[in-house]
This record gives sequence, C-alpha cells and structure tokens, in this order.
Amino acid sequence: MTYTSQSVARLYFIAALGLFAGQILFGLIMGMQYLVGDFLFPLVPFNVARMVHTNLLIVWLLFGFMGAAYYLVPEESEQELHSPFLAKLLFWVFLVAGALTVVGYLSVPYATLAKITGNSLLPTMGREFLEQPTLTKLGIVVVALGFLYNIGMTILKGRKTAITLVLFVGLLGLALFFLFSFYNPDNLVKDKFFWWWVVHLWVEGVWELILGAILAFILIKVTGVDREVIEKWLYLIIAVTLITGIVGTGHHYYWIGTPEHWQWIGSIFSGLEPIPFFMLMVFAFNMVNKRRRQHPNEVASLWAVGTAVMAFLGAGVWGFLHTLSPVNFYTHGTQITAAHGHLAFYGAYVMVVLAIISYAMPILRGRTANGPRAQGLERRGFWMMAIAMIVITLALTGAGVMQVWLQRMGATPLGFMQTQDELRVFYWLREGAGLLFFVGLLAYFGSFLVKDEARVAV
Repeated sequence: MTYTSQSVARLYFIAALGLFAGQILFGLIMGMQYLVGDFLFPLVPFNVARMVHTNLLIVWLLFGFMGAAYYLVPEESEQELHSPFLAKLLFWVFLVAGALTVVGYLSVPYATLAKITGNSLLPTMGREFLEQPTLTKLGIVVVALGFLYNIGMTILKGRKTAITLVLFVGLLGLALFFLFSFYNPDNLVKDKFFWWWVVHLWVEGVWELILGAILAFILIKVTGVDREVIEKWLYLIIAVTLITGIVGTGHHYYWIGTPEHWQWIGSIFSGLEPIPFFMLMVFAFNMVNKRRRQHPNEVASLWAVGTAVMAFLGAGVWGFLHTLSPVNFYTHGTQITAAHGHLAFYGAYVMVVLAIISYAMPILRGRTANGPRAQGLERRGFWMMAIAMIVITLALTGAGVMQVWLQRMGATPLGFMQTQDELRVFYWLREGAGLLFFVGLLAYFGSFLVKDEARVAV
C-alpha cells in the first residue's frame, strides 16, 4: 500500500461484498417464488424481495465504486486522501441508512414506510429501482456530496491523470443524474421520460466512465503497459460511450407516449451502443498481450479481461438483441429484458468491482498478491459465477422468446399467468444456476481467508 489513507477502501470493499451476498440470497428467494408462489409468504412477499434484491444491487455497487475511488485516487494523485475521517464517517452514514431502509422494506408495508418517512412532503417513492424513502434519498445526496468533495480535493492537490479525470466525471455525473429521482411529476409519460435520466444515464452513461477508469487502473498495474497507451484507449472509449449512451436513452421512449421520432433516434443510437463495449474488450486483450511484466496477482488479470468480455456480451450483444423498436414492440418487459439486465450488470459493473477488490485487498492486507492456493480458489469462484450467469442469461432468454411467442405473437395468445406456467423449466434452470453462482461467490470470499504463502508488499 503506497499511501496509508488508502486503507479506508477496505471498509467499503467489505461492506460491498456483504451486501452483494444479501442481494444474491434475495435473488434466490425470488427465483423460488416464480416456482412456488407462496414461498416465504407473507414473511417476504415477491414485491418486497424484488425491491430488496434491486436496491441492494445499487447500494453495494455504489460502495464498490467509492471504495475503488478511495483506493486508486491517492495512488494516481500521489497524494494522501484529503480527509480519511470524512470518508469513514460517510461510510457509516451510508451503511446505517441502507440497512435501515432494507429493514423498513421487510418490516412494514410500503405505504406505511412512505407515510412514516415523510414522502407526503416530498413525494419520490413508488418507482422501480428508486423505491428508497425520501429520507434515504436525501442521505444519499449528502453522502455523495461529501464523497465528491473528498475525492475532488485530493485530485486538486495532487497529480492529474486521465484515470482520475474520467473517474471523477463519472462520479459527478452519477450524483447529478440521481437528482432526477426527486422529480416525480403527476403525468405518467413525463415521469417515465425523466425516470430514465437516472436509470439509463447511470448504467449506459456515466457508470461506463467509472468502469473504464477502474479497468484502466487495474490494467496499468497488472500489465506494466505504458500509461500513455492505456489513456489513449480510455479517451477513445469514453467518447464513443457518451455519444451513443446519451442519445441512446431514446430506446426507452418507444412505448410510453413520446413522439414517434424516438423510434428512429433510439434504434439508431442504441444500436451503436455495443461499439464501446467491443472496444473495451479489444482494449483489455490488447493490453494483456502487450504486457511488460507478469504481475503475481494473476487472478486479478483474469477478472479484468473477464469484465471486458462479459460486458460486451451482456450490455452489447444482449442489449442489441431487443433494442430496435420493431423488435422491442414484442419483447418489451419480457424475460428477454431480464436476461439482458442480469448479464449486463454482472459483466459491466459487478465484475469490475470484484476485479478491483481482487487486486487491492491483498495489498491492503500487506501483501502483493494472495498465494497460489488462495488464487486457485478465487479462480474457481470466477468460473463458477461466470458459467452460472451465462446459464441464467440463456435460461431467461429462452423463457423470453417463448413468452413473446405464447403471450404476444401466437394465433391464440395466452394470458400472463398461463404463459408463466409454460416457462417453469427455464425458471428451474435459473434457480439451479443461481445456487451455483452463490457457491462461486462463497469461493471468492473464501479465497481471502485461505492461509497461504504470499508475496509481501515492499
């Protein structure tokens, strides 16, 4: 560890992994509820399980992004973190607020939660992925402002690099676009129009900048390729990302009452969105092939390359499958959407957070890399999670295609619940793959507990 203040990142990484495990557990509960409708009812209704599953995904990724920033910004800036105390304080504020929110989801009806948290004073609740109480949203804003101040001051006082610039722009965009979660118009078309300004412009816009910056940092460290080469690739990738991603928001405006021209704009620009992910994959393989040193943390290199490949498949290929408006007319809101969402989130964001944790956590514990036994266990965890996610994606894709045919295109369309009964074999495959994924995650956790010979950091 080059700078002592980097140790703050360890708190964020541990919290992220704990919340990740919680997200997967609730995903398994939901998967079983598709098969056994009253599973854990009324203790954990499906709508509550879904809220917890998706909200934990967002929160733990934010913890991961913040931990990554607290680790790499001091090293890139050649400067101690501006305020380690503020970073630790904001960690506990964010963690407590997130935990209380989940407890609220599980312990009281959602309408009651809205009432006791003051939603009537500033209505923000009730929208998918943005179900958080207004008080929680305000807390997120406070944490984000403090975090940006801390990171920004560190960058200002130290060396400026392309990685810290791209990372900070991405984090700033993340905070700014979240403010649209407070805009909750009565008109449903306007509501959905601006709702995508949070959800889409996060995951298909500014989060991709964060992804690119973290991945570039890891590749510099594990390959030894000249910084200038990696930075040129990074600038090119984010330029294409922003052009296609921002205008590509239009592919969410097909069937919500917006003007017809969005079908052309959305189809064309969202059809181009796989390009930056393809470039990201080429970039990762290119840097690994040009490597000038063999870093002892070989599994971190595997995570880095795996991130680029799975991001291209999930966000690029599976995103393109149903992004054109004539196709989306039939597939919108089916299990094809879920297939794309699972693989895209895992490939683009989950894996890059696991990659930076894989690289940084051994260093934060005083070693250059884990030993061969620990890395072997982590490598098995990598492949179990990757294979499981591919099976989940293929199962949901099959379910989605069958759903489209039976419910929306057949000569005698079936009702929604009748269609769901016909998809049970796909849901069993998904549940089995989900269990394999959880075992892989446990293997990833276990790799940090293995007592093994390790190279000590100098």
